[in-house]
Amino acid sequence: MSTALLDTIHSPADLRRLPQADLRKLAAELREFLLASVSKTGGHLSSNLGTVELTIALHYVFNTPYDRLVWDVGHQTYPHKILTGRKDRMGTLRQLGGLSGFPRRDESEYDTFGTAHSSTSISAAIGMAHAARVKGENRRAVAVIGDGALTGGMAFEALNHGGATEGAGPADVLVILNDNDMSISPPVGALNKHLARLMSGSFYDKAREGAKSVLKGTPLYEFAKRFEEHTKGMVVPGTIFEELGFTYVGPIDGHDLDALIPTLENLRDKKGPRFLHVVTKKGYGYKLAEADPVNYHGPSKFDPAVGLTKPTTPPKPTFTQVFGQWLCDMAAADERLIGITPAMREGSGLVEFEQRFPKRYHDVGIAEQHAVTFAAGLACEGLKPVLAIYSTFLQRGYDQLIHDVAIQNLPVVFALDRAGIVGADGATHCGAFDIAYLRCIPNVSVLTPADEAECRMALSTAFAQNHPVAVRYPRGAGAGRQPEAGLATWPWARGELRRQSGIGRGQGQRIALLAFGTVLYPALEAAEALDATVANMRFAKPLDGALVAELARSHDALVTIEEGCIAGGAGSAVGELLHALGIETPLLQLGLPDQFTEHGDPAKLLAMLGLDAPGIEQSVRKRFGSPLKLVKPAVND
Repeated sequence: MSTALLDTIHSPADLRRLPQADLRKLAAELREFLLASVSKTGGHLSSNLGTVELTIALHYVFNTPYDRLVWDVGHQTYPHKILTGRKDRMGTLRQLGGLSGFPRRDESEYDTFGTAHSSTSISAAIGMAHAARVKGENRRAVAVIGDGALTGGMAFEALNHGGATEGAGPADVLVILNDNDMSISPPVGALNKHLARLMSGSFYDKAREGAKSVLKGTPLYEFAKRFEEHTKGMVVPGTIFEELGFTYVGPIDGHDLDALIPTLENLRDKKGPRFLHVVTKKGYGYKLAEADPVNYHGPSKFDPAVGLTKPTTPPKPTFTQVFGQWLCDMAAADERLIGITPAMREGSGLVEFEQRFPKRYHDVGIAEQHAVTFAAGLACEGLKPVLAIYSTFLQRGYDQLIHDVAIQNLPVVFALDRAGIVGADGATHCGAFDIAYLRCIPNVSVLTPADEAECRMALSTAFAQNHPVAVRYPRGAGAGRQPEAGLATWPWARGELRRQSGIGRGQGQRIALLAFGTVLYPALEAAEALDATVANMRFAKPLDGALVAELARSHDALVTIEEGCIAGGAGSAVGELLHALGIETPLLQLGLPDQFTEHGDPAKLLAMLGLDAPGIEQSVRKRFGSPLKLVKPAVND
């Protein structure tokens, strides 16, 4: 299909010069280009196919970037990127040095607020609206949020504030609910379109205010007011938003530009907090994605003519799959186990668990705070909750982790997926901080399995404890060690030696590499070149203090290696222990530096950060000299 019209759009200013009659053709070309582009790079697809018309309408009606447009989560912003001058760079999407898969302020002036986690858009847009008021600027602020993100409590906190009349008063903000699950209300055709236009325009306002002026002061006034609210609630499902102080409009068809544009124009020119409900369909315009929006949510490269296909050779099981199988096996063995996820059933590997144990499965929505305290409540009553959650998403429930779980020392297992480098999703999803933010909390333990087999044992070990324990594991597959059947556990707080240095006393510097997690394998490879000792530490907290002390006393230097932040991480724990023991063995800490990790291929990122085998070897030689092994003195004849 030709993209001749799309090729003329280099900014929203070009878009706004088009006659409205051309927008449907533009939408078709944009959707076709989007499908062709994402099929070559991989990335979020079904959500972006569903926002094509809404994106066109927003940039057509609003004066972006002067008017602020904030996208919640931001994985649905590919059409936005294409229309704002980044079309020619879409081939670099989510690659090192290329376009981000999410909005970023340092990427484009049209990305007014960086997003990737859920339920933040309304708060940001309200902040921008109040800033415009303070600065005397006549700019609009718009937040676009999905029905899934609306389950996050932060969204309702923002709605509660946005409509407040106290203090500075209500915000001049437009919140657009992109309802792409059709779970609230489907559009109802011409009548619905008519009602949306009527209620967003001046006629409805004038009629309402006129009736108020006539009836005010009579017994009919309160009756009419209640009748209006309840009648409107029967016509549209907006009562809750009206009660929060928002003028509610909708639902309207989010793929109908003839409905979207006049409705947005009406709402653009109104003041105060406004709420527009649009209904879209994930995968819209590509039948395969419409039929299976979950699998087309974030596909790898594929042929659009064929669709997604299964690989000819089965891939290695991922850590997520290992967790999912363990969860089912442990649930079968212990009826106290309850599985919890904050809206990440597929991503965290709970599909089979939900099918087999539906009464013990809880998807709490995008509500990490609630998920943690819900788990605490279960634990109080003698159950054994397992919360499957991404490393970066647990950050959103940090106070609950401390206040509700750790202080009460409750036996909650945190299965931390996406720990360490995540690749294409970048800084917002990189699990860099969990060791640091968990090990500083009393009563909380942190386990760092090195491979798939160890992951299963670590989970069983965590489940056997009577206090909070986190097990961190990365995205994707690891070394490929097949987990053994059964639910065997590790000895508590015990690491293991995996390689002994062959360098004897007086022959050279004896180096010990202390590996936490999957970095064990590049550490073992580097150790061959360095002839170094390697310890698989397994526990970031509590440390195997005896093993650390033994290695420190029998080696000339220690090197800690972790796929997490150096500041406050496992290496810091080793340094603190050495200091407490009065051991002055030199310590080199390798891990993620004090900066956010960009998006890109994980292997390339690890190499850039010096956490692959060559990088580890190079760092050790740079710090402790090369060659490490001293040449034996020559023997005189």
